[in-house]
Amino acid sequence: MVFKSVTHDTWGRQLWFVRHGNRLDFVQPAWFTTALYPYDPPLCPAGHRQAQELGDRLAQETIHHIFTSPFLRTIQTGQYCAQRLNLSLKLEPGLGEWHNPAWMTRPPLTHPKGFLRQNCVNIDWHYQEKYLPRYPENLAQVKRRTILTLQQLLKSYAGNLLFIGHKVPLGICLSYLLGDTKTMSPDVCALNQLVNIGDRWFWQRQNETHFLTDPGIKVAP
Repeated sequence: MVFKSVTHDTWGRQLWFVRHGNRLDFVQPAWFTTALYPYDPPLCPAGHRQAQELGDRLAQETIHHIFTSPFLRTIQTGQYCAQRLNLSLKLEPGLGEWHNPAWMTRPPLTHPKGFLRQNCVNIDWHYQEKYLPRYPENLAQVKRRTILTLQQLLKSYAGNLLFIGHKVPLGICLSYLLGDTKTMSPDVCALNQLVNIGDRWFWQRQNETHFLTDPGIKVAP
């Protein structure tokens, strides 16, 4: 793994990768049994606090575009960042959760646009998605679609980008950019920042959580 701390005067383009906050079904497992969209849980109260603290932390950064998975927990996490940065959220299915049949017995339906329009703000409804995953996906397929999506977004959008997504796709993005074959596992609402120097990407922040009062995943006892 390449780690190189660089000074501000040598920074090129910056990319931020953040996993969503803690999810409701982790702390209330019974929610899954009655939910209309069981594979699209919202944040739990602790997850909302994590996301708010994330937004407060990123308010001091220069970020030009925010991309989130279309799953509710990533949108809710992104809302706090969008409000603090005065940006809109671009919902990109190619950054979505791994459609792993071991985790999901059917395609993971997400909350519809009508719900999002009523309950979420700062969404860019004119954004054109780059990739639509298909169920089921094996590991090779999720790697391929995640990397293709990342490549298209980096080519289509200039400036510093914030990606809010899920553990597996974000780990794929980080491994691809750093040229590392190791499995990377971002923690919830932890900051992972890469900076570009020449033709290479380097770590600037790796799984930073010092700004969170209650970091990490919380699960029911």
